[in-house]
Amino acid sequence: MNRLFWRFALLMLMAIALASCVIYFTFSRLFGDPLEHIARDQAAGQIFLLEQYIDQAPADEWLPRLNKVREVSDVTLELQPLSTVLPALPTARRAQLLQGAVVMDVGGKAFYRRVDGTGARYAGSEDDVIHAQNLPIDVGQALRMEAIRFAVIALCLLLPLGWWTRAHGRSLAALSRMADDFGQGDLAARAQVRPASSIAPLAGRINEMAERIGSLLEARRHLLLSVSHELRTPIARLEFGLALLVERHAGQDPAMRRRIDAMGVDVEELKTLVNELLNLMQLDHAQALPRQPFALAPLLHTCMAAILPRQVSAQIAGDLGELRGDPRLLARAIGNLLGNAAKYAVVRIALSAVRDGDALRIVIEDDGPGIPADQRERVFAPFYRLAREQDHTAAGHGLGLAIAARAVALHGGAIAIDDSPLGGARFTIYIRA
Repeated sequence: MNRLFWRFALLMLMAIALASCVIYFTFSRLFGDPLEHIARDQAAGQIFLLEQYIDQAPADEWLPRLNKVREVSDVTLELQPLSTVLPALPTARRAQLLQGAVVMDVGGKAFYRRVDGTGARYAGSEDDVIHAQNLPIDVGQALRMEAIRFAVIALCLLLPLGWWTRAHGRSLAALSRMADDFGQGDLAARAQVRPASSIAPLAGRINEMAERIGSLLEARRHLLLSVSHELRTPIARLEFGLALLVERHAGQDPAMRRRIDAMGVDVEELKTLVNELLNLMQLDHAQALPRQPFALAPLLHTCMAAILPRQVSAQIAGDLGELRGDPRLLARAIGNLLGNAAKYAVVRIALSAVRDGDALRIVIEDDGPGIPADQRERVFAPFYRLAREQDHTAAGHGLGLAIAARAVALHGGAIAIDDSPLGGARFTIYIRA
């Protein structure tokens, strides 16, 4: 809410400031400088005294009246040559002064005006200018009043804006929490927003969308679970039938024996696929996993031993310590990555593990064909396989990396893929211990 409010507040203050500048320059262009009008109003008494008292005197009394005003007034009234004053004024002000107008000097708290243009006051008066100084001009006060007016307007606008953004921010926070919970697998999460909220229609649409997505995911889950469980029965029957065939034709026709063995391999592959499907479904819908401390180095050595006869060069740091989580699940993830490396490696497979404070890094790499950069994210999708000859000849169903990624994510980590110095792919597991 604070960020939303301050963004709106900054935008509104900038808009008010811009409007004030536009108004000032527009009024200056159409009606003259507003500050000059303010100064003229504040010096109105002195201007009135000059025009209605001094100027109304007969020609021979003009200078005596000017001197009387000098004696009783705090304002300094001086006579200066026109030739001296004109160069100090802007071009536009020079024309006004020559026409006999009062020319304000706001910054100097003064004004200029010609004595007359015909020399009627005294000899040579057409070449003199009255320079009134120390006038009671305080433009700063007017500017302070404008600043107070600006602050009051801004406050009156920001108070309702703050109230609105507070309510709006709560609704957005509820929507954000719902999105986070839904993204983490809580399909029952819904946004709780007041009907009067400005985003209530949007929240309603998102809730409806979440309802449909949840229904589709649940239907998919139930379908896969049902199919996987139902497949186990015919698979068991096939295994039983193959066992009977082996007993009946044991030691007889070698060709029949080879066909039966091939059928047994197909059944085992089908059973493995069903088991991996069930495992993936369980991981996809797991909210949390049982956590227990376990030593990491022995687990890595066990995973390396499981992929024999392949040789794995290992660099496992001695200070890996313990990790809290599910050792069986993490071993499955590392085993899947090692098995994937074993399928594609030409000669070398390497495993390394280091700990840097709370961060744990496990690297598995090989000297195989590698994975193209544009497909490194997609290989973690279930059933995805690269369209290469090596991938078609390698055994597998495209579920191993998906299971590994989900298992590592449940431990609060992630898997990254890049190029290995060995020439193939390098899988790096990052876990915050």
